[in-house]
Amino acid sequence: MSQKVLLSSKEIQIILHRLACQLLENHLDFSDTVLIGLQPRGIFLAERLTKLLKEEYKVKHIDLGSLDITFYRDDFRRGEKPLEANKTNINFLVEDKKVVLIDDVLYTGRSIRAALTAIQSFGRPAEIELLALIDRRFSRHLPIQPNYRGRQVDAINNEKVKVLWEENDGKDIIYLINK
Repeated sequence: MSQKVLLSSKEIQIILHRLACQLLENHLDFSDTVLIGLQPRGIFLAERLTKLLKEEYKVKHIDLGSLDITFYRDDFRRGEKPLEANKTNINFLVEDKKVVLIDDVLYTGRSIRAALTAIQSFGRPAEIELLALIDRRFSRHLPIQPNYRGRQVDAINNEKVKVLWEENDGKDIIYLINK
């Protein structure tokens, strides 16, 4: 197994600022927009973007939630090991709001399909957008594309993208791992 660095900590910071600016450009004061990080790892990205928007770009209020899609997945009962659920924390209405789903890696699109189903439990959004830090564009099983993309990666199927976050893993770095 070999691994190479796709993005360093500095490169991740640059991309996060770009993504925050793109969100700001499209949503201005976030009064009609909510950010929802997908559990387990999209929430780190969502929290980082929210912090940047508030601290660096002076957005006063952003509704941020986390969504667990475990029981909405189409492979829920297909795996050999049992799936472990995470917490959903959405303490606001998504009815008639613009929802930005946030995940670290867009791979097959199946997680996003599950998130689209799961979010309906919290109301009917006016619009749903997708933000992904890494887009593995040649691996899609479903016709799902991000509105906001950090970096596009052409990884083949035996390669894996691994995102490490300071808050969870002790450092910010993204690897491409060849199994």
